[in-house]
Amino acid sequence: MSAIGSSRTSAEIASQPAVWRQAAASLPRQASALPRRGERVAVVGCGTSWFMAQSYAVLRETGGHGETDAFAASEFPVGRRYDRVLAITRSGTTTEVLDLLHRVKGTVATGAVTADPDTPVMRAADAVAVLDFADEDSVVQTRFATANLALLRAHLESENALPAGVLPLDDAIRDAERAVNEPLDAAVPGAEQFTFLGTGWTCGLALEAALKMREAAGAWTEAYPAMEYRHGPISITGPGRVTWAFGRLPEGLAGDVDRVGGTLVADSTGVAGSLDPLADLIRAQRLAVACAEARGYDPDRPRNLTRSVVLEDGRG
Repeated sequence: MSAIGSSRTSAEIASQPAVWRQAAASLPRQASALPRRGERVAVVGCGTSWFMAQSYAVLRETGGHGETDAFAASEFPVGRRYDRVLAITRSGTTTEVLDLLHRVKGTVATGAVTADPDTPVMRAADAVAVLDFADEDSVVQTRFATANLALLRAHLESENALPAGVLPLDDAIRDAERAVNEPLDAAVPGAEQFTFLGTGWTCGLALEAALKMREAAGAWTEAYPAMEYRHGPISITGPGRVTWAFGRLPEGLAGDVDRVGGTLVADSTGVAGSLDPLADLIRAQRLAVACAEARGYDPDRPRNLTRSVVLEDGRG
């Protein structure tokens, strides 16, 4: 299957290696919005941004930069003490994020990462990192999400707080270039079901991959921590169904997938999890587009979705 499709979404997916480089280069002017070493931080978002928040929270805490929690903005535990709240919002207009920032304003330092500098989040947060070069025309979010995590990884790397085993961003970008151009297994888009697995910081990536497949293609997808796979989710695996892991598989899990007749996704090396996990998310994004097109859907116009969820008074 060819590397790049004809949709707008495909073009934005293919732009990610270059956009990650821009995100890293922008770090000096964005740093004021980002957490300081030792701060107790809550990272919030909705949908894709919440999943990126989960990945960053694990990276930051595991790297020793400071205690970090991640919440859907609507579920933030108001009253719990934090030194900083960091909001991720592509549009800068998401109701739950803005409501939370206004609610905690003046009681805790707040930062945000957004793609649009002409939106209410610029006034709602104390400091804002603007990744306008990563903004998208597409409803389905791809490059802003990964550029956000690339920026946050670059920040941790600059402060010697990248966890052991996580690649420097330059290496991840090289893997991303490979992920953009590497053909997908032609048999995988025809599968009837997809299970995405992650470990540690890649659990958020697994959740995001499953969301992309649902958004773009209306696909039957699930996502779990990899070690939870044997505790029930393996029951859904079988012929015509795919298991995709972000990062290295736990010992014995590949054999378990094979034993029940499932298809384990690997890259061109033949090894599942050999790409940087953030780069591997690009392949999952491409799969979502391929599945959408195979099912006759337009990935640029996903069903039942808008670019931002803005609720009217009364939440109706």
